[in-house]
Amino acid sequence: MPIPPEYQRASAEFDQFMLDARDISGLTTTNMAYNMVVGVLHAFRRRLALRDALRFANVLPPVIRAIFVSDWDSDQPQLDFTDRESMTREVQSLRKAHNFSPDSAIRDVASALRRNIDQQALDRVLFSLPAGARAFWEA
Repeated sequence: MPIPPEYQRASAEFDQFMLDARDISGLTTTNMAYNMVVGVLHAFRRRLALRDALRFANVLPPVIRAIFVSDWDSDQPQLDFTDRESMTREVQSLRKAHNFSPDSAIRDVASALRRNIDQQALDRVLFSLPAGARAFWEA
């Protein structure tokens, strides 16, 4: 069996996603954007039950999927979806000394993700998750 194309192109597709996240957010470098991406993905993950988080992860491209599940303490209590401003502050608190996430971080990462993913697959899984999940990924 050949290597699946999604794994063959994983690095190039991730690079494009990071360039999009950088450009959409107005950040200067992809290093700055990386911290924002991690913050957004982990803030979302904290609001899902394990089973739902894994279903969401299955629609992500391989490298973004790896970031989504990285450093996961599945024993942490699940948080509720709250207002966008509060969740953005959570994103901005990750590695605070090196965090340049703008107030539009969640929307910016959502826009970059939607440019680089099968949107129908994403929307299918989001519609099966709690209502706050859909609003979180609105671009």
